[in-house]
Amino acid sequence: MLWPPIAVAAMLILGFAVGKTSTPVDDWFGRYRDSEARHLVVIANPLLLVAACIAVFAVLLYQRRRRLAAMVVIAPLVGIAVVRLIKPIFEREKEGGLAYPSGHVTATVIVVGLVVLAACAARWAVALAVVLIPLVMLGVGVTFHYFTDTVGGLLLGSAVVCIAALIGKLDTRQPGCDADHTGG
Repeated sequence: MLWPPIAVAAMLILGFAVGKTSTPVDDWFGRYRDSEARHLVVIANPLLLVAACIAVFAVLLYQRRRRLAAMVVIAPLVGIAVVRLIKPIFEREKEGGLAYPSGHVTATVIVVGLVVLAACAARWAVALAVVLIPLVMLGVGVTFHYFTDTVGGLLLGSAVVCIAALIGKLDTRQPGCDADHTGG
């Protein structure tokens, strides 16, 4: 799978390209700090993300998809750990905290991606991801992060989701998303 190294490389390149201060793109999004878009940050609320993980974990255990269930526990923790390790490399600050890449967006992308994987890429789950991810990027990008930080979070989070899919042995080609090939 080529996406994880491409996404991580793109995230690193973007992080070094944007530097330590705001870019013109960030400035444009920053004009909307006091708009209603700031409320979209609620999508990245850690309690909401943990609740989603618990629900997905329970469903996957019920379905006996233990490897993917393990990824629901491990992947968000790995994503946040990576964010915390690499933020000091970029030294990009906003409002007194390290900003690049956004851990809020990284975690949200991972959790929403795990929902898509658990749902075997059902149309509703993909549609949910297509709607939620840009909204959370907007909400976070107009509040306590620069918008380019959210792009870095999207890239990193999507790489983690792809690795989780590989480890979880997701195989949507099987009937009923039969990942372990026992049903058909």
